[in-house]
Amino acid sequence: MAAAIGAVAGAALAAHRGRRAALAGALAGAVGLGASEAVARATQRPGEIPPLWSRIVMSGALVAPLGWAADRAGVGSVPVATAAGAAAGALGLRPQKVLLGPVVGAVVGVGLGLAGGRGPQVSGTVAAGSGRRVPGAVAAAAAVVGYRTTSAVLFRDPQVSLLAERVHPEDVPFVVPLASQTRYVGTGYVRALAEVLGGTYTPEVKDIGIVASLDELAGPSFDPAEVDPLVREFYEHTTRFALDIVPEWRTWVRPGYLLYRTLVARPLGQANVPMSQREVQRGVHSRIDTITGVDGTVAVRGWIRSLADTDEPIYVGIYTTYRHGDRGYVSVGFPLPQASFTATLVPSARAGGGLVLDSRSELDQPGHYLTYIDPQTGELTTAAVRGFAERLDVHADDGVLRAEHAFWVFGIPFLVLRYRMHRKAG
Repeated sequence: MAAAIGAVAGAALAAHRGRRAALAGALAGAVGLGASEAVARATQRPGEIPPLWSRIVMSGALVAPLGWAADRAGVGSVPVATAAGAAAGALGLRPQKVLLGPVVGAVVGVGLGLAGGRGPQVSGTVAAGSGRRVPGAVAAAAAVVGYRTTSAVLFRDPQVSLLAERVHPEDVPFVVPLASQTRYVGTGYVRALAEVLGGTYTPEVKDIGIVASLDELAGPSFDPAEVDPLVREFYEHTTRFALDIVPEWRTWVRPGYLLYRTLVARPLGQANVPMSQREVQRGVHSRIDTITGVDGTVAVRGWIRSLADTDEPIYVGIYTTYRHGDRGYVSVGFPLPQASFTATLVPSARAGGGLVLDSRSELDQPGHYLTYIDPQTGELTTAAVRGFAERLDVHADDGVLRAEHAFWVFGIPFLVLRYRMHRKAG
């Protein structure tokens, strides 16, 4: 695979010199990137991701063909480099990286133009005597490599760290090891999962909670006996309640989230949070589908939230509880194609009988985890997603049940979902 990517990148980088040069570039790229990957894998230690230098080289190779395509469309080297840097920065998620990406890209694009003996190129047209034109593939690859190198120097803490490779589910109890068998998750996920697991599928259970009992979460920081009865009822009988949601997005994250929602969330049918209050005024349908094992106990609880008028998925989450040491935890798995994104939260008491679930803790269990699930063996490869955090605060105010679900990325808040839960009619 690395050799194939290298061949395409080499051809793109050398295409401006003619067909023979492109063929030679493809050969050199295949050999070079293939050798780079072989060395990276040979030096990679168990439980580690490939070394940074090899990932930087690979990212430059991946973007080169896109730069070539932009070149063919007549886009100049500076816009190509700026766009490539901006895209790489956006993938970094951290706001500082998002801002750094287009800056480094633009600097690289201008620098390449000056090095070529001409001014910065903003279009594909080259005037006679103005100097050699910078190929788009070169501009894109150099921008991404330059950005990633600069980012590695400025931001030393890893965004993702590999925790376990090819382990059994019991070795990582903080992971919900349930994946989607198709590219689209959607509101029918639990039904499809029942066919795989062989259990009894029950749609839209009338009186069930996302947890069987809050007593399973007892620990040093949480005493279930002190919880307000309304809060307990919500967790143990969730389907008795309807949800009103008010999303509050920070302005700076809206453009990036709109792109993510269009390209990822909607085609995936998962993690499709409404952008505005206008959307949720259409109504939110909340239901729990279950899978029951042969012993009659509920093995899977899938809380599915969708827009009431179209059934477009908002969230498809598998809710579980487990105990580790002297305390209980809540783990919510969000199925992805052959993978799962898990949020493991530690409970704590809130003044007035509320319950707080938080991913931020000095304990070794809470956090966010991205897991690949081998479809043949069921073995898990799990990475911790550093910098992402969430806190769910459920409480009753004068008999009204409310919740605030806050999210941060590297300590910077970007979203708060405010809920009001009320009993369904009848």
